[in-house]
Amino acid sequence: MWPSRTLSPAAMDINRVRALRGPNVWTRHTAIEAVVGHTDDEASIDRIDGLEARLRARLPALPALHTADGAWMSVPRALAQLALTLQTEAGCPVAFVRELGTREPGLTRIVFEYSQEAVGRLALDTAVALLEAARTDAPFDTAAALTKLRELDEDIRLGPSTGAIVQAGVARGIPFRRLTDGSLVQFGWGVHQRRIQAAEVDATSAIAESIAQDKELTKQLLVSIGVPVPGGGSVDEIEDAWKIMQSLGAPAVVKPRDGSQGRGVTVDVQTREQLEAAWSAAYEISGDVIVERYIPGDDYRLLVIDGKLVAAARRDPPQVIGDGRQTVRELVDGVNRDPRRGDGHATPLTRIRLDAIAIARLALQGLGADSVPEAGRKVVLRNNANLSTGGAATDVTDEVHPDVAARAVEAARMIGLHICGVDIVCRTVSQPLEEQGGGIVEVNAAPGLRMHLAPSYGSPRPLGEAIVGTLYPAAGDGRVPTVAVTGTNGKTTTVRLIAHLLAGSGLKVGMTNTDGVYVDGVQTDSGDCSGPKSARNVLMHPDVQAAVFETARGGILRSVRATTSD
Repeated sequence: MWPSRTLSPAAMDINRVRALRGPNVWTRHTAIEAVVGHTDDEASIDRIDGLEARLRARLPALPALHTADGAWMSVPRALAQLALTLQTEAGCPVAFVRELGTREPGLTRIVFEYSQEAVGRLALDTAVALLEAARTDAPFDTAAALTKLRELDEDIRLGPSTGAIVQAGVARGIPFRRLTDGSLVQFGWGVHQRRIQAAEVDATSAIAESIAQDKELTKQLLVSIGVPVPGGGSVDEIEDAWKIMQSLGAPAVVKPRDGSQGRGVTVDVQTREQLEAAWSAAYEISGDVIVERYIPGDDYRLLVIDGKLVAAARRDPPQVIGDGRQTVRELVDGVNRDPRRGDGHATPLTRIRLDAIAIARLALQGLGADSVPEAGRKVVLRNNANLSTGGAATDVTDEVHPDVAARAVEAARMIGLHICGVDIVCRTVSQPLEEQGGGIVEVNAAPGLRMHLAPSYGSPRPLGEAIVGTLYPAAGDGRVPTVAVTGTNGKTTTVRLIAHLLAGSGLKVGMTNTDGVYVDGVQTDSGDCSGPKSARNVLMHPDVQAAVFETARGGILRSVRATTSD
């Protein structure tokens, strides 16, 4: 018996809720299945006077609650539609919903798709609360409920970089498994498994990543192969920084030696006073500070994957354009209302922040947050053009000169990065760097892909497919031959026979049965291992070239019950 829960004396009972975490009998999508107990009055939603109107008043995006021929949905089916609509309104890409019968009167099975299990479960709980509020004509804060769902989804779902790679892998039929709550993902089974973490791949060495993090060492290596970089040096005293700045005889850039995402970077430093302020910002990030020649021009990010330039974008710092009427603060608020902008890295663009750094940048332009810039005036709010600080990106992949592309590829190869973001400052990427005094200012071992996947302007680039192509060339799908044996009698004997035949063909076989787990003839676990957990463990083993599973009905049912909550 599945324990039931009654939400209120007038409410329906939710007898069982379980997550279907892959292709199942109802759909190929991950889904939440719930068995709902209900009364005869709930067999059709129109039997509860005014319920449909009250539901729609609380959730206006709710689709029609009747079929094409005009028949009204049941209340359990409406509950499923509520759970699905709540997810879509929170930004989740879900579409499947279904009502199914059961063998018991008064019970209805509902199934609806989820993209993140925790969000799907919360959507069902929220749908129940919303339905009860509509039933009793009680108030319901839909905006707060959607915010909670949206925040949970953004907190646990894969980021845009990892998500694009995973989606490309799924399109190729490659199995994947999320290894942590973060962005560490494994593709494939057995000997074909590969791992990524955001835009990093397992083939890249820790040494290469360490070099990329050290900006001064990176510059030294690039100089050794003739790649143009700005002159300067790394120091740990401000007086030494001042000496370097004077020797450059030009404006300088001050940045931490091992920083990231543009933190602590100040550009176009021209005076001792500006140097002291820039030094303080950089020194908070790193005890070693780089002072280098300021290169006039635009900020470009070139993305190199497996020795090829695949995308390029011009990055513009966060800025607003005056209209002669609104304050800087009001202009920023207007820009931040763009639905593409959000907090963190979950959206294509990040909201512009009017923080201390922005206020200081405004002061250099003779402005404050409450100043009203004249019409047409460009007001820059940050020194750097990183998307994470509110910048925007324009795709320029098709404009990159072959010589510039070659320099970016050389930089990635010199550092040893399979996926490399090369930051270039120059007036245009359509001319060689040497002709315009441009240079490579930084390389990135874990480049964000947002600016290429969803640029502010221009065409998005299929980077997920490009990265998956480096992991699995040609038509590889990351799978190993797999056999599952179920039934009543003789399963173990059959499994052993199949494993023996596969091993005889030269394959290293992983096998599960009621005696244990075996890999290449060596027992790695003992006991009854005929359930899904042992099968998953075999597919995780890096030596397995083929897998044979004894699949007991009891093990499947135990796994199903493990996904169930009351």
